[in-house]
Amino acid sequence: MALKALIAMSGGVDSSVAALITKQAGYECVGCTMRLFDGEDGTEGKCCSLDDVEDARSVARRLGMPYYVFNFTADFKTAIIDKFAGYYLRGLTPNPCIDCNRYMKFGKLSERAAVLGCDKIVTGHYARIEQDPASGLYKLKKALDPAKDQSYVLYSMDQHQLEHTLFPLGGMDKKEVRAIAAENGFLNAHKPDSQDICFIPDGDVGAAVKKYAGVSPEPGDFVDEDGKVLGKHGGICKYTVGQRKGLGIAYEYPLYVKKIDVANNRVILGGGGSVFAREAKVRDINWISGFAPGYEIECSVRVRYHAPESKARLKISPDGKTADVIFESPQRAVTPGQAAVFYNGDEVLGGGEIAPEN
Repeated sequence: MALKALIAMSGGVDSSVAALITKQAGYECVGCTMRLFDGEDGTEGKCCSLDDVEDARSVARRLGMPYYVFNFTADFKTAIIDKFAGYYLRGLTPNPCIDCNRYMKFGKLSERAAVLGCDKIVTGHYARIEQDPASGLYKLKKALDPAKDQSYVLYSMDQHQLEHTLFPLGGMDKKEVRAIAAENGFLNAHKPDSQDICFIPDGDVGAAVKKYAGVSPEPGDFVDEDGKVLGKHGGICKYTVGQRKGLGIAYEYPLYVKKIDVANNRVILGGGGSVFAREAKVRDINWISGFAPGYEIECSVRVRYHAPESKARLKISPDGKTADVIFESPQRAVTPGQAAVFYNGDEVLGGGEIAPEN
């Protein structure tokens, strides 16, 4: 009997080609789209619109697959949107794509896959899963195409999830994927990739926080590193560490957001050199193997999705849940709330959330 796979289909070209490859590999495939966001004013998110659903349905029909739409909007609101708004009010900068993978794709969707009797979940992520023949442990690895690698947003996966997940595109590049889609007559072969946060289609974080948290951003002071008032800000939720644009302050040299002072409702500004850090505290760490690799290790660390990796030394707590990261060279905009992901070559060791300074 063929193994059964649940294909997460966003309506984009990546998940469509992932579905095709999985079906060609002999799996009994079921397609689905997660309905995650419906605006209160009737607007739609950019990654789960009605057009996306119809594109996914079209590909599933072409491949002869059953297709479902799962309504997870309530779960998405609680796990993703509410957390997003709450973090900004606390002076943190969240990464909702990481949370969406953790709680929705490999959380709620895994539950639905079990109900449907599916052995595997399949997504269009650019990453690879390999099993170590010696230990039997599953490894999460970077995609072969560095320009498309998405391993950073998958660091929260565990051994069970890796065992029951397929990433068919991990060894491919985007041109190859689009060519396959075109050869098979997929109507989304040349569809642009989604780039924006689905529940903030206009990119206005301040307005989104006001809408979803029910709190109006409170103006306060921009100050320099000595506490001198430089001007007024429009609410701390509108700013993030390392930000330069949108400050509205003319100064003798470019200013950047160095720190968010939540207690005093201040945004601390400094010159370009002030936003570099040599150390960071990382909390809530997930280790892909299920356990920390030691109390002190050397590895590479990425502190933002598209940031270059930096060599670093990790001092890991006895329970493996927190670590002090000492970078070999200072890193720009090490931002509380974002993820720090640990690599050994092309293997993801794990990662966690960058903690605010005490």
